[in-house]
Amino acid sequence: MSSSPSATESPRARLWIALLSAFVMIAVAVVVGAGHAPASAPALVVRSPSVLARINVLLNAGAGVFLTAGYVFIRRRQIPQHRFCMLSAFALSSVFLVTYLLHHAQVGSVPFRGADWLKPVYYAILLPHVLLAGVIVPLALFTVYRAWTGKLAAHRRIARLTLPLWLFVSVSGVVVFVLLYYSPT
Repeated sequence: MSSSPSATESPRARLWIALLSAFVMIAVAVVVGAGHAPASAPALVVRSPSVLARINVLLNAGAGVFLTAGYVFIRRRQIPQHRFCMLSAFALSSVFLVTYLLHHAQVGSVPFRGADWLKPVYYAILLPHVLLAGVIVPLALFTVYRAWTGKLAAHRRIARLTLPLWLFVSVSGVVVFVLLYYSPT
């Protein structure tokens, strides 16, 4: 039995997941790629995070906590608790995506202003974070879809890949936030 998406999902489900994933990636690319805040916005003089940036880090951290708890529950075979945690992580990540887009639409891309010696560390964490954040969208959608439709063997197979990547994206998002706003200059 193949573990590819085509072996498990209907063509319609694959199409919707592909379209939604493409929409998310294009939206992020457009908003972040705009490069800078609108001309009417004041220049960032203070390195303090905006309210939306603070909400984003809390949503990311919360998703990470729910992902970890969901893993613990599934290892204990506590299915309802696992389901609650994973759907909560999915919901928090979805809300994060909306607030992330709103934040970047308002302030643009925030440059790293920490100490020069930290810059390689920042980019070494940021690069895989960004790449895997794009990968996690379809993976999470396929993983949730397979659980939701009762295709549990296929769900387990993809979840073994999705969980560590999703957890990395959530945790590295928090680390990026800390480095961006609280690293020494």
